[in-house]
Amino acid sequence: MPDHGLVDIAVIGGGVNGTGIARDAAGRGLKVLLCEKGDLAEGTSSRSGKLIHGGLRYLEYFEFRLVREALKEREVLLAAAPHIIWPMRFVLPHSPEQRPAWLIRLGLFLYDHLGGRRRLPGCRRLDLRTALEGQPIKDEFRLAFEYSDCWVDDARLVVLNAVDAAARGTTILTRTAATSARRADGLWQVDMRGEGGEVHRAGARILVNTAGPWVEDVISRVAGRNTRRHVRLIKGSHIIVPKFWEGGHAYLLQNTDKRVVFVNPYEEDLCLVGTTDIPYSGSPDDVAADDGEIDYLIGIVNRYAKRQLKRADVLRSYAGVRPLFDDSAANPSAVTRDYAFDLDAAGGQAPLISVFGGKITTFRRLAEHAMERLAPFLPGCAGSWTRSAKLPGGDIAGGDFEGFVAEVAGKYPFLTAGLARHYGRLYGTRAHALIGNARRIEDLGDHFGGLFYEREARFVRETEWAQTAEDVLDRRTKHGLHLNAAEIQRFREWMAAV
Repeated sequence: MPDHGLVDIAVIGGGVNGTGIARDAAGRGLKVLLCEKGDLAEGTSSRSGKLIHGGLRYLEYFEFRLVREALKEREVLLAAAPHIIWPMRFVLPHSPEQRPAWLIRLGLFLYDHLGGRRRLPGCRRLDLRTALEGQPIKDEFRLAFEYSDCWVDDARLVVLNAVDAAARGTTILTRTAATSARRADGLWQVDMRGEGGEVHRAGARILVNTAGPWVEDVISRVAGRNTRRHVRLIKGSHIIVPKFWEGGHAYLLQNTDKRVVFVNPYEEDLCLVGTTDIPYSGSPDDVAADDGEIDYLIGIVNRYAKRQLKRADVLRSYAGVRPLFDDSAANPSAVTRDYAFDLDAAGGQAPLISVFGGKITTFRRLAEHAMERLAPFLPGCAGSWTRSAKLPGGDIAGGDFEGFVAEVAGKYPFLTAGLARHYGRLYGTRAHALIGNARRIEDLGDHFGGLFYEREARFVRETEWAQTAEDVLDRRTKHGLHLNAAEIQRFREWMAAV
């Protein structure tokens, strides 16, 4: 039975909040252990809308503090990881039946100024009859507004936080579930079990619960405690269809039920449409997009687009359960995306802090806030540091991603332009470690199809905790979207053999 000894902080949950807190704590000189029952980002953190954004629609619910914090974080994260986060322009066709033009202009004015925008261009008005952005939109929509936000590869954001945490001394245990945590002698005694039945044990001065949809289960079943706070599970589903417009911009479409849906360019020739907001009461492990949600998303796109989507256009769908902090809002879309902490440390006992809610954009600030709450229990702990720190691979000179891709292409002339960009996008400056001593394309090993070579598969296995074909194809990379069934099966066989 592996005994990991005494750590300062044990984190349960390997999503964006858990890996963010582990990274922050490790960078302050603390000894940290993180366990995750599945793969990193296997749940909600890889099934998001893949945006770093302030949340324009949250202004309607007067969530000004949350929007302001998220807008500030947007620029912090863009500077920290220019390889996996990049600016994107969003076109919002005006539909007067939903919101008057003056209200949208006011909202965008606030959006431009609440967070101290510095790097991203501001909003502008578009005439869809003459603008390129209007070409795929039905003629009845003549006016639009365009504004800025950022795209993120959400699963890679989680993995890079874990990579940085591990580089700073954190023990990362994937596919290892926390089974019991009990206070004894002023510490938490934490028992964990791996998928193969192997039992792990650690002592911890502080226990951090970032289990997302399972946060209440960890409190009650694992830690044997109670809480007055609750999460509200909201299912959000997305569909992936062929891209039907030219350009790198996205669309934000208003629906007749007052909700909005994003239609974002994805993986070069695809687009991602979402999301829904549906109360969910089942197991988070079983969540999936249902037929009604798929039809709902198709219907919203077809209300605006000249090219009408059909069910046959849906290449893939996915759903995630968002563990929102329960603020008793009647409308699922109005439930706050803010976060709250439940700190259990009565009577001088070893602290347990549980995270309720949150959104991917504010994960870094959430981690800082969590550490601020824990500071009284960590005498001598160093202060905050992540605001100006790069994520692994993000130390690109001047944040110039295109210049970096050109540098990679020049240093490794045997790479195709697509492969140089792919390695740059996913790994940033870590691409040099991946490519290593390769001097010709054959040096990258077995070619599984598309842009996928053996050397990349080995790299994510050895440095990013990838253990299954799904870990590699769906979360560490998106190769699964570009390989055919035979190629995927061959890669599965290769993974099983190595």
